[in-house]
Amino acid sequence: MAETKGKFDFAIDRGGTFTDVFARLPDGRERVLKLLSRDPQNYKDAPTEGIRRVLEEETGQLFPRDQPVDTALIGWIRMGTTVATNALLEREGERTALLVTKGFKDLLHIGTQARPKLFDLEVAVPDVLYEEVIEVDERVVLCQDDCQLPRKDPKRIVTGSTGDSLEVWQELDLEQVEKDLRGVLSRGISSVAVLLLHSYTWSDHEKAVGSLARRLGFTQVSLSSEVMPMVRAVPRGYTVCADAYLTPKIHQYLKGFTAGFKGGLKDVDVLFMQSDGGLTPMEQFCGSRAILSGPAGGVVGYAITSYSQMEKKPVIGFDMGGTSTDVSRYAGQYEHVFEATTAGVTLQAPQLDINTVAAGGGSRLFFRSGMFVVGPESAGAHPGPACYRKGGPLTVTDANLALGRLLPSFFPKIFGPAENEPLSLEETMTHFRRLTEEINIFLSASQTQVNGANKSQNSMVPNSQSVMSVEDVAMGFIRVANEAMCRPIRALTQAKGHDTSQHVLACFGGAGGQHACAIARALGMKTVFIHKYSGVLSAYGLALADVVEEVQEPCSLKYEQQCFSELDRRMEQLCRRCHDTLSARGFSNGQITTEVFLHLRYEGTDCALMVTADGYPSHANSCQAGDFHSAFTKRYLKEFGFTIPDRPIMVDDIRVRGCGKSGINSTHKSKMGHTQAKPVMMTKCFFEDGYMDTSVYLWEELPCGKTIQGPAIIIDKNSTILVEPSCEACLTEEGDVCLTVGSDSQCVIGTELNTVQLSIFSHRFMSIAEQMGRVLQRTSISTNIKERLDFSCAVFGPDGGLVSNAPHIPVHLGAMQETVQYQIRSLGNKLKEGDVILSNHPCAGGSHLPDLTVITPVFRKGVNRPVFFVASRGHHADIGGITPGSMPPHSTSLQQEGAVFVSFKLVTGGVFQEEAVTEALMAPAQYPGCSGTRNLHDNLSDLQAQVAANQRGSQLVGELIDCYGLDVVQAYMGYIQSNAELAVRDMLREFAQRRWRQTFSLEVESEDFMDDGTPIRLRVQINEEEGSAVFDFTGTGTEVWGNCNAPRAITLSALIYCLRCMVGQDIPLNQLPFCAYEGLPKADQSDHPPWLHPPAFPGCSCGWRKRAHVSESG
Repeated sequence: MAETKGKFDFAIDRGGTFTDVFARLPDGRERVLKLLSRDPQNYKDAPTEGIRRVLEEETGQLFPRDQPVDTALIGWIRMGTTVATNALLEREGERTALLVTKGFKDLLHIGTQARPKLFDLEVAVPDVLYEEVIEVDERVVLCQDDCQLPRKDPKRIVTGSTGDSLEVWQELDLEQVEKDLRGVLSRGISSVAVLLLHSYTWSDHEKAVGSLARRLGFTQVSLSSEVMPMVRAVPRGYTVCADAYLTPKIHQYLKGFTAGFKGGLKDVDVLFMQSDGGLTPMEQFCGSRAILSGPAGGVVGYAITSYSQMEKKPVIGFDMGGTSTDVSRYAGQYEHVFEATTAGVTLQAPQLDINTVAAGGGSRLFFRSGMFVVGPESAGAHPGPACYRKGGPLTVTDANLALGRLLPSFFPKIFGPAENEPLSLEETMTHFRRLTEEINIFLSASQTQVNGANKSQNSMVPNSQSVMSVEDVAMGFIRVANEAMCRPIRALTQAKGHDTSQHVLACFGGAGGQHACAIARALGMKTVFIHKYSGVLSAYGLALADVVEEVQEPCSLKYEQQCFSELDRRMEQLCRRCHDTLSARGFSNGQITTEVFLHLRYEGTDCALMVTADGYPSHANSCQAGDFHSAFTKRYLKEFGFTIPDRPIMVDDIRVRGCGKSGINSTHKSKMGHTQAKPVMMTKCFFEDGYMDTSVYLWEELPCGKTIQGPAIIIDKNSTILVEPSCEACLTEEGDVCLTVGSDSQCVIGTELNTVQLSIFSHRFMSIAEQMGRVLQRTSISTNIKERLDFSCAVFGPDGGLVSNAPHIPVHLGAMQETVQYQIRSLGNKLKEGDVILSNHPCAGGSHLPDLTVITPVFRKGVNRPVFFVASRGHHADIGGITPGSMPPHSTSLQQEGAVFVSFKLVTGGVFQEEAVTEALMAPAQYPGCSGTRNLHDNLSDLQAQVAANQRGSQLVGELIDCYGLDVVQAYMGYIQSNAELAVRDMLREFAQRRWRQTFSLEVESEDFMDDGTPIRLRVQINEEEGSAVFDFTGTGTEVWGNCNAPRAITLSALIYCLRCMVGQDIPLNQLPFCAYEGLPKADQSDHPPWLHPPAFPGCSCGWRKRAHVSESG
């Protein structure tokens, strides 16, 4: 497909608020245009209006709005749109019916049971996309000769596309399906999604149902075997439902769009951006591939413009918008994921790996319980930030305005009720003065409280700066927002084994330029790249993107010599299909490339990687397309930290991605500069060292090759760039801005409490726990940990008190603290550097035996005792006992449940004690009716993964201490613990006031019973003045003879969890030392025989019952 000559070419990104237009003019010049996506008073469709305006202004001809646009001057149109995303978010798709195998009617309603917001008391289950369900009487199962379950006599044996044999237990009842479909059609539903089990490999039944539906008159028929033929029925079902639900809406939009042009754009090449970063013809644009249509253009834009094939330095894309920030990575290839969740719907389709954090220019600012909080709530487009003059709240945009980093005189006068006023600095400052007064009152009260009481280790010591100015407060919020946006970048790089500092930060989006230098400096990056079209980069990326054709089919072959010929045949067949399709679209052979991917995994594992053999040439012992074995093992080692040499490698899917190169290049060159750039004005901006004189430049007037020293502001009509002190900017020949980030003079932080630093340290501690979790998931091998994410990671203080726990498993929250504190009491000075402890005994803080806790003490040179502890708890699928699995139903003693560890040294002096731990894991076999672990290999691999996660946590704690000093880090550890206490005290005071108004009582009590009649009693006494509570379990029954008992650690976890849920806001997950617990057995039960169940409350789930009663009482 060659470039069009003598015509106008358009690339358009239709977003939720604005529509960006990039136009290439017949003479080679380029134009950009930004207009509102919805303006019904002036035009029907924003992309059509953008095209009309450019044609009219550039040709001088009249193109009336009330008439279809003449397409004679249009070469091609490329679009990205959020139509599908918005329809999914707002649940405004087409009325849809789901046809599913009989007996699986509620499969998608049950879903994965994922709970993204762990502490919400009211769990909002996402609505399903279908309105009705038809159960199809048919059944096909895979042939499994070793299956011992009752089997039906198959009516026939068939062979699937993967080569697997399948048994047809129940033939398709098409007559009944027709009756059901006619009933659905009569009720006005014209879109159907078909999901039959195992259709990914044998699709005859689905195709028969689809053919019938089309014959009956359904306008949209989506088959899971065609939309995405991959194993796993639930995500495949979500995907086919999304396709049936959204595709009619897309077609409806396209019909309206084409109606705005003469001939319905029949002779114009119209392409749409898909979620995978490739363009597809308008008629093939479908709902399941359209979710990331808008953001994908931006990724393509920065990838092509920022990545240097010579230097090969990877790039981080940083797209900061109004409500959120998207981050992604490019290192020569687009990074895709094949399952992603949007609006509660998990889609199984290739999508660019884009991580989103709820922090943008419109993120709201709060001061809660002594902490600066940014987001996740957003002011939105209406009312918008306070400075928009529409009664909106304080936001990140207001903070930048208050610090002088945004200049109202350079913004259009489109604000206020009549949309004819400038940005209002007065509104912003009024709100900030009010918030600053609130913060200073809090600081003053904290000072008074501390002066009136003895200072404990964790007391909230006041800031040495007793009064904060408006600028201090605004700067504090900017720093907290920056740290929030750094977290997903660290996750995207460090969690996958990449060095964050060795990346270039490519910044785009309207708000990113104000934060680019600070974020790059915080992450150790030296270079920031901002493209000249950064404000409309998603649209520009569409002009640069390739046309993509993808085909994929399932496979179940082993990657081994005897299968290579069949794999080569199938890969060649798919490559030919892609090539033929792109040739039919006008691409020459020289413009077409194909790339083969194999979806590979080790046999017996569920973690598959989509692998290309690029850079791994073929040889005698590989496929003709390349050495996929070497490519897979090298990537597996990098991502997960190990390989499994003795396991066969399975091929789950074969995928071919064909690209038709567009051949479009930017021809714009900037003027070479002979003199330094001249500022258009000087202003005052507030930085860490106070107000500084800051030069203001217009981007369009900058000469290339000349540097601008910070502090400076560079203004473009679509964005504002802040060049911070010790940074410098330079304009490239292409007209882009390249920022060089210098090292900042390190601000000395003392041990006194600083409320801004408190928020930043909270993010840093949480980031450590989160990165530990990602390492554990990455390096583990079992399904429980790698796939089900049944693990938790946390950081603890020198006394074993919980500092931060990533939001993993609720029952682990407080129990891990008990485990660490038990080891401190038990081992004391016996803990040495290089030791790692393994424990799971209920008397030592264990939850249940398969939850193995690995604890690593963090030592510091010159300090005899551990300065911190890091720990990870993971659910091992089997550790021996009378039955496989987690919880033998009839066990009455611990050895019947598996291997027991109290204070076992898993690593001594840096050496993993494989022989000793193997012996311990096999020890249950000595008891009658019991077995040792049935999967020793996975146990050892997962324990090593837990050690690796702890090692990462220890390293990150060490880096934090290197940066701030041990005394400062430990001081803020105490402040964070105290801050969580403060938030819970505030909640208890509010609860007490509400309870008193309702019942004139400050007590809450309830009683429940186990199946055998054993009572569980809880009485909560609240002290409103102190904001404290006593949880009294007196009257609860004694331990039962069985395994349904809740040890002290479980009970404490339940209390912490329910209190955290009731707080209703984000606070650090840590200990609650101010609570009194009565009626609990003592923690130290070292004299209790290890083969018996420990003294505990009856009822494994009593903790969750207590949570419900405490919260319902409010």
